[in-house]
Amino acid sequence: MNSPSVTEIEQAIRNVPDFPKPGIQFKDITPVLADGRLFAGAMDHLLAGLTQGSVDKVAGIDARGFIFAAAAAARLGIGFVPIRKKGKLPFNTVEESYELEYGSATVAVHIDAVRPGERVILLDDLLATGGTAGAAVALLNRLGANLVGVRFLIELGFLNGREKLGGNEILSVIRY
Repeated sequence: MNSPSVTEIEQAIRNVPDFPKPGIQFKDITPVLADGRLFAGAMDHLLAGLTQGSVDKVAGIDARGFIFAAAAAARLGIGFVPIRKKGKLPFNTVEESYELEYGSATVAVHIDAVRPGERVILLDDLLATGGTAGAAVALLNRLGANLVGVRFLIELGFLNGREKLGGNEILSVIRY
């Protein structure tokens, strides 16, 4: 089975106009996930340059980021760190709040999810304004993680989300 090109993966992403509200062009990744070859190819592109032993943990952001981060952790044979919405994790957590266009939100991670110095890669499906990803980066930094990069399947570059991710290495497979 040959790995699909970035263009082939991009062509499978469905644009849904006016979702979740008027004026938004939602990038629907479910057609990529529904095709095993495209999903595997997306993972190949997201994990480019990473090998077993190059990172200790993969962190993923609730909810679609879990899909990619959990698959990446399984491929690399390492642990998965869920970064969830406030109130969804059962153990002691650290939290980080961030601003949204219509208010604020908070994400959390277990206090023992990452040991100081562990090499962590953060994966998510999409980088838009960078609020959630920036909060996730801040959480990992507070735990003492050695953040080796932040990777996204899709980046909406015109929203300047990279600016909220500090000096971290950022890789986006598809950029609009």
